[in-house]
Amino acid sequence: MSNALNVVPSTDDVATGVRDTDAIAEGLSDMLADTYRLVFKSHAYHWNVEGPLFYSVHNLTEEHYEDMFQAADDLAERIRALGHLAPTAMADIVGRSTIEDKSGKLTTEDMVSDLAKDHERMAHRFHALIEMVEGRKDPVTEDMATARSAFHEKAAWMLRALVKNS
Repeated sequence: MSNALNVVPSTDDVATGVRDTDAIAEGLSDMLADTYRLVFKSHAYHWNVEGPLFYSVHNLTEEHYEDMFQAADDLAERIRALGHLAPTAMADIVGRSTIEDKSGKLTTEDMVSDLAKDHERMAHRFHALIEMVEGRKDPVTEDMATARSAFHEKAAWMLRALVKNS
């Protein structure tokens, strides 16, 4: 086996001035887990939605999961830039995530409402990450969390608007 492939990923000491990178990396890992779980849920609903709003919901969920898939990569790369390892096991993703699966047969309204609640939860958790990062000299993570929160707030609004009855 080539020596080039025998490298084991490891943590690094990073001297960028960011304080308490352990806590920040943990928070980012939690958000990565939530993002990854919501990517899957959005994709699964995308595949299975039916009814008169099929096209709208199908396209909206596709926009969402594509955005979040890129965001998962950005979150993992931020963890690495802080000198820590990103989660590597699905069990870690599931264990860290607050996104839950719904059981039973779901209507399109159930799916859309469920996604709206998950996006609201994600926005709230990104707000908490922003608060945690304050004072730790990490404007990069703060900016990333702010942008992600804005995405989830907008996604929740659009999904809520789809199921509004009056």
